[in-house]
Amino acid sequence: MKLSCQEGLVKGASVEEKMEKLAQWGYEGIEFWGSGLKERSEEIKRAAERTGIKVSTICAGYRGTPLDSDPQARKIAVQDIKELLSVAADIGAVGLIFVPIFGPPRIPDLSPYKSAIELECELLLCLLDEIGRHAESVGAYLLIEPLNRYETHFINRLEQAVEICERVGNPYVRIMADFFHMNIEEADIAASIKAYGKWIYHVHLADSNRLLPGYGHTDFKSGFAALKETGFDKYMALECGIPGDSDELLPKTAAYLKECMG
Repeated sequence: MKLSCQEGLVKGASVEEKMEKLAQWGYEGIEFWGSGLKERSEEIKRAAERTGIKVSTICAGYRGTPLDSDPQARKIAVQDIKELLSVAADIGAVGLIFVPIFGPPRIPDLSPYKSAIELECELLLCLLDEIGRHAESVGAYLLIEPLNRYETHFINRLEQAVEICERVGNPYVRIMADFFHMNIEEADIAASIKAYGKWIYHVHLADSNRLLPGYGHTDFKSGFAALKETGFDKYMALECGIPGDSDELLPKTAAYLKECMG
């Protein structure tokens, strides 16, 4: 398991300076927001080569949602997702973190024929066939992220994301697990990780209060032990608030997480 950190959490005048800090503090990767990333790809590759820090992942950054009621909006979302998968492959990232939709449904409920969620599921499967083929062609993974019930009505638990992956049947459509969301939605974080670990290709780290790990009550040790048991060897990236000076707290957090890993 390797530690990563979102770019926005690190202070620095350039991406290279941020990567240098992360390397000094014990991190091995960096995660980027997807918007505008294509234009930065050459700078990022140069900085990665100089510092030894790898790009773990791209976090969203596409326009809209592929589950929009407007066909043009869906088309734009899919185009952006495919482009970001290509960027991910170019900069050496594992893949693109993908949330199908935030908030309530945008397509109508057609009950008793089909509910909005049933229609969304069928639409997503259709679109993921196209997106998955593109992901496979470039060699970057689409990472479906379950969110808690307060942020989306659709895909809240690991098992729901895995069901989608199984139905798509493409090896480049996988899931990511976020400890903050799992703390709300999973009855037993470690048990869920063990059950679905073979599908997990990325992890987000935040404590129960969405601050740095160690500032809430989440049991990271048991979660990390479960990840190890499943053979997880990829990146775990910080996505959280920092209650203080990041130059002081990010090194301490790396040490704390490595202790939790055993």
